[in-house]
Amino acid sequence: MDELDTALLRILQNDARRTNREMAAELGIAPSTCLERIRSLRERGVISGYHAAVDLKAIDRATQAIISIKLRPQAMAVATAFSDYVMQLPQTLDMFMVSGASDFLAHVAVKDTQQLRDLVLDLAKRQEIADIRSSVVFEHHHRTTVLPL
Repeated sequence: MDELDTALLRILQNDARRTNREMAAELGIAPSTCLERIRSLRERGVISGYHAAVDLKAIDRATQAIISIKLRPQAMAVATAFSDYVMQLPQTLDMFMVSGASDFLAHVAVKDTQQLRDLVLDLAKRQEIADIRSSVVFEHHHRTTVLPL
């Protein structure tokens, strides 16, 4: 990673829809150099993808929560299968395997607290869950850029 790679990442993190020509002009480099540098960043795994940010309110999923889950037995096969299951649920935004009192934290978005209640009760029916608790998210601030690079 050099200064040019860092500058390209800063631009792409702020607006991944910028054209190659625009970025090259801003950085004072040839479009071919810009294109090759971005290709290299993708090939090295520095850039892992491009995504559209979705407003959860606009899709009627404004209620967010963190669901804390403790599993039993604590076996990797159980944890992997459970994580795969939760990640396929349409309500799941993020899933974290953590240390401490819980094994997983699931960040979910639903229409309202009734849907959150239904989701938690459905999850609680699973035999591998030893404990489940939910916390409604009142405010969520998400950083879209990783700085400093």
